[in-house]
This record gives sequence, structure tokens and C-alpha cells, in this order.
Amino acid sequence: MHEAKWWQPGIGREVNCLLCPRRCHIKDGAMGVCGVRQNVGGRLYSLVFGNPVAVHVDPVEKKPLYHFQPGSRVFSIGTVGCNFKCSFCQNWDISTIGAQPTERISFSPEDIVRQALAQRCQSIAFTYNEPTIFGEYVLEIAQLAQAAGLKTIMVTNGYISQEAIADIYPLIDGANIDLKAFTDEFYQKLCSAYLTPVLESIKAIYHEGTFIELTTLLIPGLNDSAAEIRNLTHWIHENLGDDVPLHFSAFHPDYNLLDRRATPKSTLDQARRIAQEVGLHYVYEGNVATATEGNTYCPQCGRLLIERRFFTAIKRSLREKHCECGFEIPLVL
Repeated sequence: MHEAKWWQPGIGREVNCLLCPRRCHIKDGAMGVCGVRQNVGGRLYSLVFGNPVAVHVDPVEKKPLYHFQPGSRVFSIGTVGCNFKCSFCQNWDISTIGAQPTERISFSPEDIVRQALAQRCQSIAFTYNEPTIFGEYVLEIAQLAQAAGLKTIMVTNGYISQEAIADIYPLIDGANIDLKAFTDEFYQKLCSAYLTPVLESIKAIYHEGTFIELTTLLIPGLNDSAAEIRNLTHWIHENLGDDVPLHFSAFHPDYNLLDRRATPKSTLDQARRIAQEVGLHYVYEGNVATATEGNTYCPQCGRLLIERRFFTAIKRSLREKHCECGFEIPLVL
């Protein structure tokens, strides 16, 4: 166990976790909703510090991040647990279990950075499950990564407190944030959460200076109406501008949402058209075979700048961050 940050004493031996908007009040011996933060004798501990259950090298495009070090390799780690309860979770095998007293991989923050360098990765990603819940581990790794010249990435649901954002995100270079829908009804019924804290986190992380991209998984009949897509993309345009990349991903039946059909490509095509009509410059489709919808084009002259196939950037036609016409593309190189 590793003593946690972001908590305060409660009544008696109860503790109040301040890491995410749930603000769990945790009795002695109990754990928060995430299943990995436990009150032991009136103090809060992380049960997953140094214990990832998933460690892989991925292309950065798989996160998905299309404007962050395109074509690079990222050292990706995740633990068990999550502070959401999504009925459609596609990593449910690790996100829905709490910390278990079984044999687990043990990787210190130093080990993670050494492995990332040895694997010739340009960045470290905290991903697979919700990285906010292992924020202490993220902090220590990110500090070491920064000193070693590695970038850091969060792939997150955005359910994090403003206090934790202020501590963690100055050390995070890039983030892909899930904006799962644009109604509170969806968040409450399918995620056991709320929309507003996610929107507030997206704005705060953006203003912290972290490079962000957004992803919305479109589920037939639940969050894919033209009206909702228009509202969602208007919010992005008004609060973040026209340059934040947006990914629309196709749903496939999984976990407890097996009665919905997979998302047809036509739904993604419609969502992409709406986003472009609203004024977003960089809108992509994922989890489906694409012809051109995964490529990056210059918003000014239409030139093909980055061509992608199967989560891999295969062709680039850029002068640093600029198109040949002179238009600057939002990229982290």
C-alpha cells in the first residue's frame, strides 16, 4: 500500500477522498467507488501504486492521439479499477475489479521510465483503465519522465477534482478525454456519473496547457442523434475553439450492453459532417475501416498532411507544424 494524496479526515476514523467529483466518504476498512483507495485506520491508501496489470508498447494513434507526436511509440500502463460504472465498458475485465490480494506485476516509477527508454518510446501513457484513480503513481512517474525527456499522456474519462488537476496536469503533456455523451441522463444511467464535472475538467485541463483531443463513442439510440452531436460539437467550438481534434468511435456490444447493435459507419459519417459544419477543423472516425476519415487535411487549402492506416501514420507532408500553404497545424512534435 502507498499512502494517498487528495483526502482529508472525516468524522471518527472516516476519510473524505478528494480525488474525483464523487467525494467518497470512506469508513475504516472500506474502499471508495473506484475499488482501489482504502481507508486503513483513518488514513487513505492507494492499493495499486506500483502494480499495473497492463503494460504494452503502442502506436500513439491507438490512444487515440492523432496530433501528438504522430507515428511515435508510447509505453502504456494501466491498473485495475475505475471511478465510472459504464455498462458498455470495453475494458471491463480490468476496470470493474478492485485491487485484489493476488500476485501482480510490480513496477516502481523508476522501472516504468527505464522500460520506456529501453523500448525506444517517446512518451508514457496512463491508459486502459481510468488513470485518475492511480494519481499518486502518475505523479511520481510523470516527474521522472519529464526529467528523462519523455512526454506523458493521460487517456481519461475526465472525472477528476479541480485540486487533482492542479497537481497532476502541469506534468501531463497530452490527454485524450472521453466526452461520452452530451446529456446528464446518459451519464447517470450508463456511467453512474454526471456530465457537468466532465465539462469543467475538460476546460480546466485545456487551460492548464495540456494538449487535448476528445473522443465520443457513439452508441446507436443512446447518444448518436443529430441534435445531441450538434450540441456537443457547439460546446467544443465555443469553449475550446476549432482546433481541438475530435474522434467519433464506433461502439461494439460488450459487458452489460449487449442488446445494442454495433455502430454503423454511416452514423460516424453523419456525426463528422455535423462537427465540420459547426466549424471543427479536425474530426476523425475510429473503430471502423476508413478511407480518408482518419487522415489529417489542411483546413485552409485541403492538402493531405498525415495519412493513416490501422492506427499508424504512414505519410506526412508537413514543414514542422505548417502546411506548404503556410497554415499552422496544432501538433506536438
